[in-house]
Amino acid sequence: MEHENIFYRIARFYIDGFRSMTLGKTLWCLILIKLFVIFFVLKLFFFPNYISTNAKEGEEAEFVMKSMTGE
Repeated sequence: MEHENIFYRIARFYIDGFRSMTLGKTLWCLILIKLFVIFFVLKLFFFPNYISTNAKEGEEAEFVMKSMTGE
C-alpha cells in the first residue's frame, strides 16, 4: 500500500533510517545529553532569575526598562 502523502513519506524515510543506524544512535544520545546539560543544568547554576529577585511583584517591566536605559 503506497501512500502519496509527502509528509508520510518523509517521516517514513527518517524513521527507517534511524532504525538502521548503529553508531548514529550512540552519537544522537551524546548530542541529547549535551543539550540537556547546556540548557538545563548550566542555566540553573550560571543564569539565575535576576529580574524576579531584584524587582517587586508587578514592577518587572519598569525594572527592565530602567536597567536597559541606565536610569
